[in-house]
Amino acid sequence: MRVLGLDGFNALSDRQRMHALFEVCSSPIWARRVLAGGPFGDVDAVLDRADRVLAELPDAELDAALDGHPRIGDRPDNPSSQREQAGVTDADTAVKAQLAEKNREYEDRFGYVYLVCASGRSADDLLAILVDRLGNDPETERRVMRNELAKINRLRLQRLLSGPPVGQA
Repeated sequence: MRVLGLDGFNALSDRQRMHALFEVCSSPIWARRVLAGGPFGDVDAVLDRADRVLAELPDAELDAALDGHPRIGDRPDNPSSQREQAGVTDADTAVKAQLAEKNREYEDRFGYVYLVCASGRSADDLLAILVDRLGNDPETERRVMRNELAKINRLRLQRLLSGPPVGQA
């Protein structure tokens, strides 16, 4: 995901902004609804809009958002996930194996991928959080997962919007 800065983002066509938002979150409804709030006067306005839209997403669309996230510990399939899961890259084989096992257990229990804001966290931290969350009931876990998705979306939006437009210092 390239850094556009807010002015660069606002200058894009609707289609280009939709594509940029879709790189943040793979829910088409989320991206369309965030886009409908623009143009934006500042980054906080985008972040607030993104949070409100996510809070109102129906469960089926939340599942679409999860489709854009690889399992913690799997090979990330996009630069954002790769950056966010950097703490897992150098983990030892035993921790990676435990992550894989607990990921499967989580998916069997809840029916979707374990999602956590992984930025700045080690593989051991991510495993401990996963084990802890396996004790949640489905309703609690769905709420926790939605909050984690909001954190990830905010980090990605901040990266996209906080720098100067591409090609400027």
